[in-house]
Amino acid sequence: MTENAPSNAQSPSGNATSEALGPDPSLLIVDDDVPFLRRLARAMESRGFAVDIAASVAEGIAKSKAAPPKYAVVDLRLGDGNGLDVIQAIRERRDDTRIVVLTGYGNIATAVTAVKLGALDYLAKPADADDIYHSLTQRPGEKAEVPENPMSADRVRWEHIQRVYENCERNVSETARRLNMHRRTLQRILAKRAPK
Repeated sequence: MTENAPSNAQSPSGNATSEALGPDPSLLIVDDDVPFLRRLARAMESRGFAVDIAASVAEGIAKSKAAPPKYAVVDLRLGDGNGLDVIQAIRERRDDTRIVVLTGYGNIATAVTAVKLGALDYLAKPADADDIYHSLTQRPGEKAEVPENPMSADRVRWEHIQRVYENCERNVSETARRLNMHRRTLQRILAKRAPK
């Protein structure tokens, strides 16, 4: 996982922050990269959030059940499972939580699944605190800026393979069959990080 620190930019003025966050500033951050988790927690506290942290799916689910937050930042790939399970646990208890998912692997198919489960937005890691704050507090209808650098052809191919893999419920054999690809070749592709 990334070691890049979130931005330490100063928070907006106190009034603007409380207006943007509303009466319930509770934020749960779930990420298994503990140094990143602590830095992001400090950065978000400086922006007015009441932050709780979890370093695993199990801990994230337990905290979501005990006190469902108004805001959540959830890494999709965690050491003990999938961040989608944390999102589901939050949604079972609270339907107004504003959730942003982080992915270090740029897996658009999984991020789209997260959005279908109720996530507001997804950001590729490393995402800085300003980007995360903006995503959590954006108003309905606000549009994200178009990225300056489009995906490479290799990246588009990789994303397509990931989408088919997710649609096949992570079944390698079925994915290989649908893509008309050898199973071992597919396994090698799935084991690699996303191309730039």
